Amino acid sequence: MTTSRYADGALLLPSPLLPGHVMDDLAVSLGRAGLPATVAAPDLAPGEGPPDLVDRWARQVRSGTVVVAHSNAGYLAPHVRRAAGTGGPVVFVDAALPPPSGHHRLAPPALRSWLGELAEDEGLLPPWTRWWPREDLEQALPTGQFDDLDRTCPRLPLRWFDTTLTAPPGWAAEPDAYLAFGTTYADERAFAARRGWPVADLDGGHLHLLAEPDAVADAVLALVAQLSRGAGAPTPPPRQHTE
Repeated sequence: MTTSRYADGALLLPSPLLPGHVMDDLAVSLGRAGLPATVAAPDLAPGEGPPDLVDRWARQVRSGTVVVAHSNAGYLAPHVRRAAGTGGPVVFVDAALPPPSGHHRLAPPALRSWLGELAEDEGLLPPWTRWWPREDLEQALPTGQFDDLDRTCPRLPLRWFDTTLTAPPGWAAEPDAYLAFGTTYADERAFAARRGWPVADLDGGHLHLLAEPDAVADAVLALVAQLSRGAGAPTPPPRQHTE
C-alpha cells in the first residue's frame, strides 16, 4: 500500500458525541497495516466548544499527517486542516460534511429541532446511546459492547449544535476521500462522488469501525493510497465556450 507521502501517520478524530476509545481498535489495525495512528482526545472542558477542539486537534497535525474523521467530527475536520496549515488529506468515515462554502452548524436543521426536545432543563443532552432505543443500537454494535459505550459516552450541551462556523474556502477542492457504511450518510457520499473524491463502501452500521476494524483500516489505507497517487483530484467545472 502506497502511503509513503504520509510518513507522520494518521490522526483519528472521534465524534465528540462518542468516547475516544471507539477508534482505538481502528488505530491498532492501521498501525499493524503500516500507517501509525493516534486517536485525538474528544474531551471538552466546561465551557469549551467546537473552536477549542479544532485548535487542540490542529496542533497534532503535521505536514505528513492523514486526518481520519468519523461521524460528527467530519464537520470539524476541514477546519482542523485549515488551522494546521498543512493542506494534507482527510478521509471522512461515515461522517457529516460542512457545506462547500458559507456558514454552517453542527447538525442539520431537522436533527437540531429533535435534539431540542431531548435536552434537559439545564441544556444537557442525554448520552448519544440514549437517543434511540437500546435494541436499535445493540444491532449496530459487537455483542456485549453497549454497556461500556453507554457508560463512557459524554453528554454534550445543546449549544454545541448551535455554534456557527464558516467553512474554510475551497476545502472540498483539497485532497479528500469518503468511506461510507451503509446509507446513513448517502447525501454526503454522493457529494464526495460528484467532487471526484476517492469513495469506498462497506456494508455495516454507523459503528462498523468497532465491529470490523481491520476491514475499515484496509478501506482507509486503500483510499489513502489513491490520494497518495494523486487520484481523486476535484472534478473541474464544465469549460465555458465563448464564441
